[in-house]
Amino acid sequence: MNGGSQEKPVRRGPAGERIADWASGRLGTRSRWRDGARRAFPDHWSFLLGEICLYSLVVIVVTGVYLTLFFHPSMKEVTYQGSYAPLRGQRVSEAFDSTLHISFEVRGGLLIRQVHHWAALVFVAAMLVHMMRVFFTGAFRKPRELNWVCGFLLLVLGMFAGLTGYDLPDDLLSGTGLAVVNGTLLSLPIVGTYVSMFLFGGEFPGDDLVARFNTLHVLVIPALMVGLVVAHVVLALRHRHTQYPGPGRDNRNVVGLPAKVRAVKSAGLFLLVAGGLLVVAAVAQINPVWQYGPHRADQVSAGSQPDWYMGVADGLLRVMPGWEPHFLGHTLALDNLIPLLVGAGLFLAMGVYPFIEAWVTGDDRDQHVLDRPRNRPVRTGLGAAWIAFYLVALVGAANDIIAVRLHVGVESVTWAVRVALFVVPPAVHSVARRWALGLQRADRDEVLHGRETGTIRRLPGGEFVEVHEPLSRERLYVLTQHEQYRPIGPGGSDGTGGPGGPADGGDPGAAPRPVRRLRARLSRRFYGEGAQITKPTAREYRALTGDHRD
Repeated sequence: MNGGSQEKPVRRGPAGERIADWASGRLGTRSRWRDGARRAFPDHWSFLLGEICLYSLVVIVVTGVYLTLFFHPSMKEVTYQGSYAPLRGQRVSEAFDSTLHISFEVRGGLLIRQVHHWAALVFVAAMLVHMMRVFFTGAFRKPRELNWVCGFLLLVLGMFAGLTGYDLPDDLLSGTGLAVVNGTLLSLPIVGTYVSMFLFGGEFPGDDLVARFNTLHVLVIPALMVGLVVAHVVLALRHRHTQYPGPGRDNRNVVGLPAKVRAVKSAGLFLLVAGGLLVVAAVAQINPVWQYGPHRADQVSAGSQPDWYMGVADGLLRVMPGWEPHFLGHTLALDNLIPLLVGAGLFLAMGVYPFIEAWVTGDDRDQHVLDRPRNRPVRTGLGAAWIAFYLVALVGAANDIIAVRLHVGVESVTWAVRVALFVVPPAVHSVARRWALGLQRADRDEVLHGRETGTIRRLPGGEFVEVHEPLSRERLYVLTQHEQYRPIGPGGSDGTGGPGGPADGGDPGAAPRPVRRLRARLSRRFYGEGAQITKPTAREYRALTGDHRD
């Protein structure tokens, strides 16, 4: 008989607890959940923009799966025998036929179609506004450059997802858009014809377009977008959340709501987004393909307009002069190629801007506190100019509708847009930059002279003055916490960059002289004389106010 100690019986709890213990022992989920539960999430309305993007994408995926069950991505011609009488008996593609079947015969099909389309529009709009919020507040700075790249790629993929999506029904409106896409592809030197033949499966419109676009729309692009969303969320959790400047907030902490409270608010926002999309889809018609009819290669819809996010490309195409010069026996379709390059350059400038600013600034420190847009006048001006260019091009996409509604010549509208593309963005940049400088100057005066109380006092000499009240320490912190960079000298990394000096890790003489000069010139443009108002120093504040508090 063995006299050793007997093993203690294993305590077995409820099934759910045993499953949680099993998962925690192998995946570490419990410790990760505890770490996540201790996180603080800043509570500001602008952070909801990213969540609207995410929840719109969820609605897109769910409704897209439902539509896929009934859609037939084929360009094979059939005779329409559905319930929509005006088109009955006409030859249409299977894609168009199944789209009408979804719209009129599948229970809830039209509602789901419209929710899907509206969710796509909201997704791209929320993405663009979210990117602009990140841009103007400097949330793209180290260590979040990759977050910015993920968001930028999501925006571009969202636009292409919309492009491939509204071409699937094979109606006359989408066919008109495809003719524009084909013309743009053919304008590419050397490879244009091959790219067009590959995409359309032969001469436009080909026989495989819907099937290929369907693969891109339901498989390739969504997979890439989900991967980018996961990467974006992981990076956001890894680097903590940014926060707006305020008392007790710095680069070492996060002030906000507990994770449980934030999760409840986030769930409520998801229900609001989904419910709002359902309401809009129920009351506002969008993309009524039965009114456009099936696609015919020899027909074009009058007054056709793409979805708003592709309007910038269409607008640039419409206002571009018909330049088709001949070179070495070949015709260069510059009337399509130049708008393509300008549109691509517009978005590429957005994508690479964080790296340009980091190079110009020379600041290699982690930044977790957001900028007030007024404290970065040049960046604010550039962002405003980018938006202005986008909006002017969007107006150009509606030149025919504007001409009809306002009873003016379409040529007049076209020329107005052409001039505005060169005049409006620089003017908006100047106005936004000067506006930011004016707000900086107002902040400086408020710090040094206090807040206006509206109380008028008469001095012994008969002069009337307004009584100013000293600012609270919280308000003083918000107005003076930002750092102001100094321009980098022509030597490059000479210690005159940011407050801590540039930290690009390179030898000042390693870069070619033209590169160092360009960097110095851009640095002066961003942070030199006339680019920012010097904030009050502690000595100036004490000398004028007599306040010697730390």
